[in-house]
Amino acid sequence: MIHTIIFDLGNVLIGWQPRALFEKVFDTPEEVDHFLQNVATLEWNEKQDAGRTIEEGTRELIEQHPDFEREIRIYYDRWTETITGPIEGTVELLKKLKASGDYRLLALTNWSHELFPWARETFPFLELFEAIMVSGEVQLQKPDPAIYRLLHETYDLQGYGGCVFIDDSLRNVEAARKEGLDTIRFENPDQLQRELAARGVEI
Repeated sequence: MIHTIIFDLGNVLIGWQPRALFEKVFDTPEEVDHFLQNVATLEWNEKQDAGRTIEEGTRELIEQHPDFEREIRIYYDRWTETITGPIEGTVELLKKLKASGDYRLLALTNWSHELFPWARETFPFLELFEAIMVSGEVQLQKPDPAIYRLLHETYDLQGYGGCVFIDDSLRNVEAARKEGLDTIRFENPDQLQRELAARGVEI
């Protein structure tokens, strides 16, 4: 019986697409692809999510790719343009779960500690969570098993029985599953509602 539902945020409740910004910066899709695959990579961004400062990450990347200094600085100077808005169907599910009063609602997100305050101010539905563990604040990030263990200890999840974790990333879901969590890999709100219903979660 499910009593605790743990949500990822990015691309589950809040759309995040760096392309949305860099399609405005570069002239062609090929230039966008090259920049995001070879310069401002996901791996580089994740170091900021794990607690490295934006200033340090930006400086390091400019040293490695000086020809892209302008675009690298744009990454965080215009970072809010990578956020495409709430994923409304999931937000509605979250609101219904909260209104039911039947479930603990937690969030576990990979997000820079310097940037997450903007998200709290921008998306009021984040207040529906009992608590949000932010990777940059705890200096751990998914899929590191240590962050799931910290979540377990911090919120007294008692062996994960009755918990389900929702994330769009396959590697994060697989890591959580290895730690003993029941998991749902998010595809879209309708699919999420079906998978929750299959676990007896009434929405």
